[in-house]
Amino acid sequence: MPIVQTADRTELYVKDWGDGRPVILVHGWPLNADSWEHQALALTDAGYRVVSYDRRGFGRSGQPFSGYDYNCMADDTASVIDALDLRDATLVGFSMGGGEVARYISRHGTSKLRQAALISSIAPYMKKTDDNPDGVDAEVFSQMQEGVRKDRAAFMEDFFPNFYGNGTQAGGVSDSVLHWTWTMAMMASPRATLACIDAFGHTDLRQDMAAFDIPTLVVHGTGDEIVPIAPSGRAAAAAIPSATLKEYEGAPHGLTATHAERLNKDLIDFLKG
Repeated sequence: MPIVQTADRTELYVKDWGDGRPVILVHGWPLNADSWEHQALALTDAGYRVVSYDRRGFGRSGQPFSGYDYNCMADDTASVIDALDLRDATLVGFSMGGGEVARYISRHGTSKLRQAALISSIAPYMKKTDDNPDGVDAEVFSQMQEGVRKDRAAFMEDFFPNFYGNGTQAGGVSDSVLHWTWTMAMMASPRATLACIDAFGHTDLRQDMAAFDIPTLVVHGTGDEIVPIAPSGRAAAAAIPSATLKEYEGAPHGLTATHAERLNKDLIDFLKG
């Protein structure tokens, strides 16, 4: 697998599978590129070149102390696109990765893109404010950071059942998937894990939405308790003129696994459109 070096010489671990038009997958917090397992296989089988990478501080990429703001992380995305000379690509972001998609488009434009997709994405704005009343209380992000600082391993063990909607009618994964996901989370730098909570919890991406001038697929579960649909999926779809919103009734945050077959079909249909 290739290693791409960013502007500050951080090394990013990149998977580059298959041939055809490129699809770039940007993972969520606190995971890595492996979390796209179901989509990467399906898209490669459908004839696409699938590129996914571990965000700085996560997985097998370098773990610098700094660079966990969306400007830097979007520039990292640009480093991958430029290093692999990707063109006519579809840029797909899950959860926190939706922030990279939005900030990449606003900072670097869409000349190398054909489409974008936001899956369970945090964009455009997670935090509850007077002008974002459906958002999440800032105290929630502080409590997450407190839990990570106190016992990161235990926090992640408690976090993922809700992430996948275990115990709900539309969600749920096996204990093995929970363990696999926990293992990915524990590969991350604790510094990156904490700093990225600030990034996805406090970054206002509403102005970035105006830069979306390409067809955009927005997929979000109505049962998402990690990233509620109102200030994220529905708000993003309303702000992007070229957006198509698909709501998965009752689906949890981690629908890349719980609704993998449906998501794969929707992605492939969108790519062909």
